[in-house]
Amino acid sequence: MQRTSRMLTPQEALDIILAHVQRLPSEEVGLMDAAGRVLAEPLYAPEDHPPFPAATMDGYAVIHDDTSPWREVIGEQFAGHVTDVTVTPGTAVRITTGAPLPAGADAVVPVEDVELVDDHIVIRREEVRPGENVRPVGADVHRGELIVPAGTVLGPAEIGLAASLGTASVPVSRRPRVSVLSTGDELVDPGQPLGPGQIRDSNRFMLVAALQQAGAEVVWAGRGPDDVERLTELLRERIAESDVVISSGGVSVGERDLISAALRTLGTVHIERLFMKPGKPFHFVTVGRTLLFGLPGNPVSALVGFEIFVMAALRAMTGQQPVVPEPVTVVLAHPIEPGDRIEYQRAIVWCDETGTLFARNTGPQSSARLLSAVGANAYLIVPPRAEPYRPGERLRAILRRPVHGQAR
Repeated sequence: MQRTSRMLTPQEALDIILAHVQRLPSEEVGLMDAAGRVLAEPLYAPEDHPPFPAATMDGYAVIHDDTSPWREVIGEQFAGHVTDVTVTPGTAVRITTGAPLPAGADAVVPVEDVELVDDHIVIRREEVRPGENVRPVGADVHRGELIVPAGTVLGPAEIGLAASLGTASVPVSRRPRVSVLSTGDELVDPGQPLGPGQIRDSNRFMLVAALQQAGAEVVWAGRGPDDVERLTELLRERIAESDVVISSGGVSVGERDLISAALRTLGTVHIERLFMKPGKPFHFVTVGRTLLFGLPGNPVSALVGFEIFVMAALRAMTGQQPVVPEPVTVVLAHPIEPGDRIEYQRAIVWCDETGTLFARNTGPQSSARLLSAVGANAYLIVPPRAEPYRPGERLRAILRRPVHGQAR
């Protein structure tokens, strides 16, 4: 067991967490099940695409420098079929988009540039260029070319490309298995009436939703008992079944903050406090290969801790690149009062017509006010200092969602 007393900066904490992450094994999945998964190995093209020269529009396959004033139509070439015909001077073949170019032809003249007379065509153009309206072999992808690097989250384009090259399955990182527990006798599930001094448990539902969005497999979610021995036993059970265990609440220094006491008996404590706001009480513990994160009980603190630290660990476990998104520089749209620690304020970032990014926070930034995170597309990183930050000053921000063209 290791105890830490100094408050760590967010970057120091990230470095410690990532140093203890181990990559998860890979598994082979079919393309129908690959969306949102992280590619475990580079994907190379097993063949050229297209595998033959193909027409890019409906028209007539011809020889570009044929001087014949008219040309006999000697056949038709449709996509998915190959006609046994050869284009020679004075001839042409009717062809559809995507069809293989017939032998002898080196260009396609669009139908709108052709006058059809019986079984002949007259081209109403002075010049036909070689390769015109023809997609050559390997125009999209050459055999052996790297098409998707490892660490890529597979989306529609990547999966469609793999399918177009005949790849039926891909190696992906196994989904992290995660257990989530809330602590506190005061917690009541949604839908249940509140008793005196009780509040509803929002953290468990929030964290499960965040994990599902992150592509993790939630293997268990529940509430922990307010008894240190039973809580420790529950944690042992969850550690045995999980790659990551996330708790919320009980990580401060109060008499009833039982998670702190339980975690100290289970493994190596690497982090206990952070030089940041919200989320000063934050535990990171390892038990073998399993990572344990003790998040604060205040909802915003728990969400910020998850998105800054737990997400980085999940991305590193699956080999996702980049592990930590690079902050962007933003211009403040209004004054900001700094605190005594690095603060992650929930904010809205937008872009003006010059490409400059601006930011404003979402109002009161209390760590209990989860409404401050609703609609926020960024965390504004506010370093501590004596005087307020003025409009027009530049700060860094971590984007949570896409940037819009105007303030929303």
